[in-house]
Amino acid sequence: MGTLNTHNKADCADVLRRARRLVIKAGSSLVFDLERRTLRHDWLAALAKDIAGLIEQDARVLVVSSGAVAVGRAHLDLLDSPLALEKKQAAAAIGQPLLQDAWRRAAAKHGLNTAQALLTLDDTENRRRWLNSRTTLDTLTGMHVLPIINENDTVASDEIRYGDNDRLAARVAQMCDADLLVLLSDVDGLWSADPSQHDDARHIEHIDTITPAIMAMAEGPNSAAGLGSGGMVTKLAAAQIATRAGAAVILGSGIAPHPLRAIMDGARASLFSPTPHSEAARKSWIAGTIKPAGQVHIDGGAHKALQNGASLLPVGMIKVNGTFSRGDVVSIITAQDIETGRGIAAYSAEDAARICGLKSTEITARLGYDARAAMIHRDDMVILDEADARTK
Repeated sequence: MGTLNTHNKADCADVLRRARRLVIKAGSSLVFDLERRTLRHDWLAALAKDIAGLIEQDARVLVVSSGAVAVGRAHLDLLDSPLALEKKQAAAAIGQPLLQDAWRRAAAKHGLNTAQALLTLDDTENRRRWLNSRTTLDTLTGMHVLPIINENDTVASDEIRYGDNDRLAARVAQMCDADLLVLLSDVDGLWSADPSQHDDARHIEHIDTITPAIMAMAEGPNSAAGLGSGGMVTKLAAAQIATRAGAAVILGSGIAPHPLRAIMDGARASLFSPTPHSEAARKSWIAGTIKPAGQVHIDGGAHKALQNGASLLPVGMIKVNGTFSRGDVVSIITAQDIETGRGIAAYSAEDAARICGLKSTEITARLGYDARAAMIHRDDMVILDEADARTK
């Protein structure tokens, strides 16, 4: 887990200098120049120089880079029209090798080798694939290679995709036990409101806890940029995943050349502290799941029992939704339609539906095989707080 202590109000520059394992996310509006319709090669080279400096200080660095779809759309002269999913996938197939080559050239100027890693949602939501991906990325950084990571947009559909690279970057930070996630975009941190719309907006320098009030400061995607699919909502969701896993998060502007150097020189940014006593790796993975495979709806008695540390028993289940298998992560939904937790299902959706409301002693007779007493064991469950629920 991450080890940086930011609860002494350390500033972003200090945290960035001390980080030993970092994930840096670069947004589409930074990587791609919409006006000129081309990749920002000079900016990539400047960021690569910043990264090379960190690696020289024995830091392990991974980059999550947006921009493949934008590059592909420019190559196809399709930047000015909305695209159906299949054309976006085609644009990604064309743009991704061009994006990767641009990163390779930029890094090579500073003596760095790069590697491409394309992830799908299942690579972080499936525990075995998560562990395999972690091993590969850890091996690359251990060889002083710079992984350039992106969502595999060529095969990802609307139903099985991250949808934004902010949360992908957070899951990568969690996967690699990073102690810092740096989200670079066209904003210089968290504001109490959109500063372009509200003259009285305040910049928030340090966030110890992501509360519902903090989540309320997000006002949706930055539509003015015309690129990307994120916004402050996804950045706060990413910060929540990463800080819960023990990583600090810096949200800063990447518009200027050498954005990491700018932060270390005191440029304005926002720092999110890692959650104290962060969860064990398995529970952190469960809590960070972006798209649970299904839902289990529970009654008031079960809700109270879960809050007191109990496992979820079938007797407290009302119904299930979705198609999931044993071992998948599912959401636990209260009678008020609020997600109160997540956990690993001990039964498939079909069998779970058959045992709703049953006592544990009645399950075997209903299913016809020796069965587990709990739908979700407490060791395989994470209870979410109010701010968590707002991000789902």
